[in-house]
Amino acid sequence: MTLRDQGDAELIVGARKGDSEAFGELYRRHVDSARAAARALTRSRADADDVTSEAFARVLRALQSGGGPEVSFRPYLITAVRNVFYDRVRRSKEQPTDDLSDEVNVALLDAAQSSEDGAFAAAAFATLPERWQLVLWHTEVEGKSVSEVAPLLGLAPNAVAALAYRAREGLRQAFLQAHLRDQQQAACRDCSSNLGAYVRDGLSARDRRKVDAHLDGCATCSGLMGELAATNSTLRAALIPALLGVPAAAYLSGLGGGGVVGWFTRLPKKQQQAGGAVAAAAVLAVLALVGSSLTGDK
Repeated sequence: MTLRDQGDAELIVGARKGDSEAFGELYRRHVDSARAAARALTRSRADADDVTSEAFARVLRALQSGGGPEVSFRPYLITAVRNVFYDRVRRSKEQPTDDLSDEVNVALLDAAQSSEDGAFAAAAFATLPERWQLVLWHTEVEGKSVSEVAPLLGLAPNAVAALAYRAREGLRQAFLQAHLRDQQQAACRDCSSNLGAYVRDGLSARDRRKVDAHLDGCATCSGLMGELAATNSTLRAALIPALLGVPAAAYLSGLGGGGVVGWFTRLPKKQQQAGGAVAAAAVLAVLALVGSSLTGDK
């Protein structure tokens, strides 16, 4: 089996053992996405190339020290891009210069706290298994087909489709439960713990009857139920910005392609610009959470 026939997980094992060719294949597969993320965050191509190179170096050091990702290489790499970018911002603030605005996209940092739904999606995404994160990133964010994702996982396309279905359902449940944890009252804990599955028709008939009975007599949970139903119907709109990691327009136009990528880049410019700020805020939240385990990449 050639390197190009191996899944990311197999290549990661090889890279962790010091196989430079395995890491080179990972680089080939993922450098375009890392570069697109870096270009969206920085102000110049040269700075983006520097950030990309340092991000790969950090990931390699993490792998060789026994850390790093097990399966989900690209989200981990994009997190490393984000961390390198923030380090540059911090160094620039410690040593102020007149050229700071030319080096990094500081305006992006100001938007990072503005999306509540993005924060919920971030918390939900961070709880998912790595394989689910990987398949969601490639299919939902970058719009790849299951046939394109299959080699990264070392699975047949139909197995990837099944995995993607489970990952989307898991994310929906986790997203809804994140809302509940933030809003629930102690007196309604038993009911609210089941509302996520209730919205998705995932309860047994017995448990559903219990929830129905509680909702009939509880104005607080009834109101929350309406909010969750609305959130669930627009989950895809919340998910995409929360996973992108950088301003949507810049990242997606840098990748090109179909699916979500093609859909976004075909939007009118005004809509792309409006969505970009929300994407930046939501995604930096998710990267902060997902990247919290990235302690060995420096």
